Amino acid sequence: MGAVFWVKRFLLAAVPMFGILAAVEWYKGTTGTNDILSALIWSLSAAAIFTFSAYRRYKAGLACAACDSTPVQPKR
Repeated sequence: MGAVFWVKRFLLAAVPMFGILAAVEWYKGTTGTNDILSALIWSLSAAAIFTFSAYRRYKAGLACAACDSTPVQPKR
């Protein structure tokens, strides 16, 4: 798993999370620049923690119950 895989994984976590947090701010009626910036910072922070922990687990070779329970897709 190269760097492209981990960047994709990071973006796959950060972009939807930002959308959700920004939508919540919009729903609350507080869509100022600071609120959108806060949503961006929280989404990037959470995605970084998620990706870093998955990377550490991958490098250490630790088992992942959620990963092991999904079926492996055959390569085409």
